[in-house]
Amino acid sequence: MNQLTGQDSLDQPQFDNPEDEAGAGGGAKARNLRVIEALLFASQEPLSHAELVPYLTEGAEVETLLVELQRIYSGRGVNLVRRGDKWAFRTAGDLGFLLRREQTETRTMSRAALETLAIIAYHQPVTRAEIEEVRGVAAGRGTLDLLMEAGWVRMRGRRRTPGRPVTYGTTEGFLDHFGLENLGDLPGMEELKGSGLLSSRLPADMQIPLPHDGELREDEEALEDDDPEVLAAFSRSAGR
Repeated sequence: MNQLTGQDSLDQPQFDNPEDEAGAGGGAKARNLRVIEALLFASQEPLSHAELVPYLTEGAEVETLLVELQRIYSGRGVNLVRRGDKWAFRTAGDLGFLLRREQTETRTMSRAALETLAIIAYHQPVTRAEIEEVRGVAAGRGTLDLLMEAGWVRMRGRRRTPGRPVTYGTTEGFLDHFGLENLGDLPGMEELKGSGLLSSRLPADMQIPLPHDGELREDEEALEDDDPEVLAAFSRSAGR
């Protein structure tokens, strides 16, 4: 939130007397709503409860305030949306076409990258070997690096199996880019068939797995800060 650097602290407003605070926004609730609105507007990335709390009055119910602000903006040109555990202002879905002409496509995703992303999204946590098993071809390291550079995929941890392979999952940036509130909003089998992404001749009993959330599973362990594979990925990214 660099936009706030150098500004007066929002959690310590200066008023000449107590009546000024009430007049400035109708009390603590109104002030908190204005502060949340300002913080989200100034931030380029979605913000979590923990990032908002320091600027609000003590005991403020952040979730309740966010839901109310979401209601206030529900019919406007920008909406307040949830992205995983974070919140952000985004252009209303029915007005997105107005901005597409101003957007410049800077990266074209290959079919291999899109397939890999889909496998990670639906099967996470998933290892590179498991990605290759689903796709039926080797998963190039460059493909995973590209998805991580885009901010859509991250290394989650290591699987508690021989070799301790790295597990991959999607990020909140993935949810934000594709307009999803959570992983449960991913398209289902019928939607994917209707869009042509899956063949309508697939077996009737085929199921798309429900992706796991961001928490590590029992068969995963956390990555260390000096994990060699993490450092190698960072080095490759920095060298591009």
